[in-house]
Amino acid sequence: MATTALHQAIGTLYSHGCFHQEHGTASLRLVSNGFRVDIRLLRCESYQSRKRNLVVSQASTSQTSVSNPVSSPSKNATTESRKKSNEAALILIRHGESLWNEKNLFTGCVDVPLTQKGVEEAIEAGKRISYIPVDMIYTSALIRAQMTAMLAMTQHRRKKVPIVMHDESEQAKSWSRIHSEETKRQCIPVVTAWQLNERMYGELQGLNKQETADRYGKEKVHEWRRSYDIPPPNGESLEMCAERAVAYFKEHIEPQFVAGKNVMIAAHGNSLRSIIMYLDKLTSQEVISLELSTGIPMLYIFKEGKFVRRGSPAGPSEAGVYAYTKTLALYRQKLDEKYQ
Repeated sequence: MATTALHQAIGTLYSHGCFHQEHGTASLRLVSNGFRVDIRLLRCESYQSRKRNLVVSQASTSQTSVSNPVSSPSKNATTESRKKSNEAALILIRHGESLWNEKNLFTGCVDVPLTQKGVEEAIEAGKRISYIPVDMIYTSALIRAQMTAMLAMTQHRRKKVPIVMHDESEQAKSWSRIHSEETKRQCIPVVTAWQLNERMYGELQGLNKQETADRYGKEKVHEWRRSYDIPPPNGESLEMCAERAVAYFKEHIEPQFVAGKNVMIAAHGNSLRSIIMYLDKLTSQEVISLELSTGIPMLYIFKEGKFVRRGSPAGPSEAGVYAYTKTLALYRQKLDEKYQ
């Protein structure tokens, strides 16, 4: 069924005229007049959670930008330096519908691709953010998030090429090196990180949600799915997911805003819910009621050391979205002048 869905996706992409050049080897490879998905074998690595031992699928996480090194400010960076930093945009996108979403199965960290509907949702999300600047992209290690990010960027007016970074070995870095400075300037680095993966659902992964409710009871399944600190059998609670996702955001992504970079994160309902909890300072009770729709981008503005939520861009024709700040308005004006 996955093969059928991907062939359907290709038809959708042809009709949108999305792909015109080879982008290089990645988890999602974009090639001339179509695309293909290379699902890599992820190496499993154990890590200690505060509550239990979990096994998570780890993919390579790069900290090297295509055009400039992705680096954190020095430890001596002060609050004053944050206030002097440039205004920057943060876009959050929950991946489009996956094949297991369609089947009503618990997915968690199982690596499942998008459905035809999921592909269309990702493309529509890209249209909504087509005038918003993107300098860096972060995704989880799972293909449905990576597909969503790549498909969304095919719609961007800047027409830069997203390139997945590989630093898992010296050979990987060497073989994926770009030797043209002009080409580097036309690329956007994509960093994959297992810390942004969906919540690991343990023994529920692959089970039908309705059948699981019938077996364990609706109240127990609801408790596993919607409580903050109660995990499913041998799985992660939202609290445990938040520990890794927010820690990664603080250490690796937040410094990009201090440097004036505009960032897009394509991830999952629970990892994004965790990050939003941090950004909006939500309580554990408030975050469990937070619902995120698939394929609908959310926009934040980072300015003077703070993140301010601006809602969801309604579409490229919605001028109000780009009038949130002077910087976004000027960015759209320049794109209109250059590409129209």
